[in-house]
Amino acid sequence: MPANLHPMTPQHIIFFIIGGLAVFAAAMVVLRKNPVISALFLIVNMMSLAVLYLSLQAQFIAIIQVLVYAGAVMVLFLFVLMLLNLGEESTWTEKITVKKMLAFGLAAVFLGQLLYVFTSSPMPLSSLPASAREIGTVESIGKTLFTDYIFPFEATSFLLLTAIVGAIVLAKKKF
Repeated sequence: MPANLHPMTPQHIIFFIIGGLAVFAAAMVVLRKNPVISALFLIVNMMSLAVLYLSLQAQFIAIIQVLVYAGAVMVLFLFVLMLLNLGEESTWTEKITVKKMLAFGLAAVFLGQLLYVFTSSPMPLSSLPASAREIGTVESIGKTLFTDYIFPFEATSFLLLTAIVGAIVLAKKKF
């Protein structure tokens, strides 16, 4: 084994499996005609990204990914989809056309090129430095947010409070 290549560890294998799942789910979001199925694949993609963030020791970003994106945003997205009149389900059937076959062929060629590049060139797989492991923790983000960035944090909270009060005033019915 060359000196600049490191052996595959279980973390690398999990990274490639979850990364492959994320890429597959992202492709299925685009390829599915049914918007509800696309939204469900988008949730799978967001959850797999959260696992990748956890593997990078970024716990806070992983939790925010699940809570904000996979939770709140996707619930709103699915709620809007359910309110829309999407028409007859029979129109969601997919037909194989020449353009789709050409697209799959080009995608296969592109994937082959990517595999060739990643397997032929030696890539050093190094672990994260100690300082990078601490950056994504909740403790590190909280300490930085409430010490170095307290004024921008408070200004943002004041602006959000003002926007909420404004929305309530605008939405209030006059009797």
